[in-house]
Amino acid sequence: MENFTYSWKTEIIFGKGAESRVGDETKKYGKKVLLHYGKESIKKSGLYDKIVASLKDAGIEFIELAGVVPNPRIELVREGIEICRKENIDFILAVGGGSVIDSAKAISLGVHYGEDVWDFFEKKIPAKKVLPVGVVLTIPAAGSEASYATVITNGNEKLSYYTKLIKPRFAIMNPELTMTLPNFQTACGIADMIAHIVERYFTNTQNVDLTDKLCEATIRSIVKNAKLVLEQPNNYDYRGEIMWASTVAHQGFLGAGREEDWASHKIEHELSAYYNITHGAGLATIVPAWMKHVYKHDEKRFEQFAKEVFGKDSALEGITALEHFFKEIGLPTRLNELNIGEEKLELMANAAVRGDHLGNFVKLKSEDILEIYKLAL
Repeated sequence: MENFTYSWKTEIIFGKGAESRVGDETKKYGKKVLLHYGKESIKKSGLYDKIVASLKDAGIEFIELAGVVPNPRIELVREGIEICRKENIDFILAVGGGSVIDSAKAISLGVHYGEDVWDFFEKKIPAKKVLPVGVVLTIPAAGSEASYATVITNGNEKLSYYTKLIKPRFAIMNPELTMTLPNFQTACGIADMIAHIVERYFTNTQNVDLTDKLCEATIRSIVKNAKLVLEQPNNYDYRGEIMWASTVAHQGFLGAGREEDWASHKIEHELSAYYNITHGAGLATIVPAWMKHVYKHDEKRFEQFAKEVFGKDSALEGITALEHFFKEIGLPTRLNELNIGEEKLELMANAAVRGDHLGNFVKLKSEDILEIYKLAL
């Protein structure tokens, strides 16, 4: 086990009616808020009216910025930064899923920075001062509600940035708010949270038995409840299990003391940057392909994964079981199902490697990434 420093920091407010507390929680951090969200879904569901009423009851002034799309764009981030500066915003409230939260985090980075916010993503400069962010979660998937990461798209580049400063101060999580999600969107979120655990589970760090078992148990719970929630989408308990799993998968605890990988995510980022596909759908194609490419590096760990998660005997049986699970919940497992062919594979493979290599479990060169894309076709 490696040395580590771990802090949860984000306050989780979980359960029925939790969104009614948004005004009281927000006023702990600010008096004038940027209310950031996607399109019209939060208005159709009635959530928007509840949030506005709670903010007004708490005496909080707010300015709205809607329009966040999947694979959130730098242009809206820049617009949000200008609004925050002009209106003297002191807090950002993100209402939505990972894309909205990532956009809010990126805005928070840029408000007190004198240059273009893309510098953080491209040049990896250290953040010094940010606006605090709070979340009302409506899509369990990305785990951004309790992570210190943000991922933003700029043209054909989709890049991440990490700093503990952008971890949300609170996350309001009511499973009832996720009951209107289409099954495909729910399934994409499930693939994303499993991938978050896979990125931590496959490690070269030795003597990490405790977090191994936590990772395995979390994936088993996701697999079990994924099937149930897709059969009964209005079941509060199943929705609650999936919602909480999305946070547990990516808030950092499962990776404590172990070297993490993150190759699969970065390989998929090229797909969603070039083709604007749903991140979870892309991961359902890439994660099994990555596994097939690297499993011989530590076949025993893959055998452990197969046995403890799916009750299978061999490494390849475990990979096949994961692939079958993705198919079972309605996700693509081949790039051609996403209308992606060979045309840009080499271009994306070269773009994915920034520096000497990609990943840590196995250090991948561009030719390795190209082979992974081909395995995913």
